[in-house]
Amino acid sequence: MSASPFDHPFLGSLLGDEELQSYFTAASDIEAMLVFEAALAEVEARFGLITSAAAEEIRSRLGDFAPDLADLAAGTGRDGVVVPSLLRQIRSGLSAEAAAALHRGATSQDVIDASLAMRMQGVSLVLDQRLAALGNAFAEWGLEAGDREVMAHTRMQAAKPVRFSCKIAAWSDPLTRCRLRREEIAPRAFALRLGGPVGDRRGFGDEAERFASEVAARLGLYPAPGSLHSERDGIAELGGWFSMITGALGKFGQDAALSLQNEVGELVLEGGGGSSAMPHKNNPVGAETLVTLARFNATLVSGLHHALVHENERSGAAWSLEWMILPQMAIAAGAATRTAQDLVAHLSLAEEPAVPPTP
Repeated sequence: MSASPFDHPFLGSLLGDEELQSYFTAASDIEAMLVFEAALAEVEARFGLITSAAAEEIRSRLGDFAPDLADLAAGTGRDGVVVPSLLRQIRSGLSAEAAAALHRGATSQDVIDASLAMRMQGVSLVLDQRLAALGNAFAEWGLEAGDREVMAHTRMQAAKPVRFSCKIAAWSDPLTRCRLRREEIAPRAFALRLGGPVGDRRGFGDEAERFASEVAARLGLYPAPGSLHSERDGIAELGGWFSMITGALGKFGQDAALSLQNEVGELVLEGGGGSSAMPHKNNPVGAETLVTLARFNATLVSGLHHALVHENERSGAAWSLEWMILPQMAIAAGAATRTAQDLVAHLSLAEEPAVPPTP
């Protein structure tokens, strides 16, 4: 067992997602922070808040900056956030003017939240592509076998025969709604949370709202009417979206596992998992994993709702709770989409599924 099964040497192949984990490395986080600082400096130069020369020096410094990770770790343990140490390292290679211009008017939360929003937006696009692929796979399965009859079950009991396409719709339609839901929450989930030390944007001049919108545009994020430093409903919505994905796929996994029981025999699984004691078994590992991931994310949703409670203008406690929860939910959603794609590819409808007679 491991504190983190997602990147564990062998559990990771079951519960992790290598592609999505790349968005949560220290390197990707720091890279996004540097992108934010470069965009901030460029827009500040356009608005006359710093000189063009200082902005160019900052851009050049950020382009070849290599962080000292040990120093960042020590600084984070002391300050609670990585940004003060990161800025100190960057400033060590700047002139006095550029060092003063770097990060002007901003605060640590601006940097960290911007990095999170950029990376989470990338994660959401990967998941959206996988959901589209799953929808296509279910559609192809429906064309192949949708007209055949299988037994419907209500309250775990045989009910009446239905077309297999009805089963497929119950698995695929929620994925379509998940894709639509991403578009709905995007302006809040992937917003630029920029406000400065106390969230009032006062350090960005008289045109602070237009300034923030331009920084957001450069980062590919959505503009927000305020800092959102302590308004975290968009983050909670994003976590809820991850759980909607795992929940929808968990339903598919649960149905598949039940249909694969020897006594039911409705579905056939090619290449299931083996047993150390019973070599005849063909375990529905992927289907079970989907159920596990659904229950895992459903549990973590409550944690993100706890993180909604930010005291006053910023909460170190609630904010850092997000860092612990949200990446895990994203990886779980990634693992679910990856597992579901593999499962669909190895499932087929039995030639003569068991259809008990109805009274």
